[in-house]
Amino acid sequence: MAGLRCADGSYLNVTPVACRDSAGRPYEVTLELCCDGVPYGAVGERCAWWLERLAGRVEAARRDPGQASRWPDPDDRFPGEGDGHELFSFRDRGRRDGAGGGELRCSLRTIPIWTRRRRWLVTRRAYVEAWGAGGPGTRAILTSGELAGFVRALVDEAESCLEAADPGKIGVHGTGTVETR
Repeated sequence: MAGLRCADGSYLNVTPVACRDSAGRPYEVTLELCCDGVPYGAVGERCAWWLERLAGRVEAARRDPGQASRWPDPDDRFPGEGDGHELFSFRDRGRRDGAGGGELRCSLRTIPIWTRRRRWLVTRRAYVEAWGAGGPGTRAILTSGELAGFVRALVDEAESCLEAADPGKIGVHGTGTVETR
């Protein structure tokens, strides 16, 4: 299970769980959220392929020489432009396809800090926020390196989850569904 230490000191666990078709075969994953032992819901139905793509985009942004002039520190480099840009938003979905109880979302924010040298230092951070059905949410503030590690851990766990559920499955790459050998 991947997890994040949040700004309020809580710990958010994110666990990929296999989605199964009508014949019981796993084909994708949903993310189960739990904060300090309290379930927040299951979000992001069929999101493994999307997470795989995002992991690659974050890793590529960290290496992007085009961003180096604006963001010299690789930890400030993210895919997307502008403050408030949303990298993902996963919600709990019921059979009626309406929004349900949980949510996991990540958006970018630019943070100016006044330094002792009497100048502004501008950084970018990813704000990963989670909410449950009946209570307050929690937030983790991540560098691009931390976000890349978190998302890559989710992808690796999703692949392991699918392989454990059906050893003939190899991953979530490229097609929006799980590929078979």
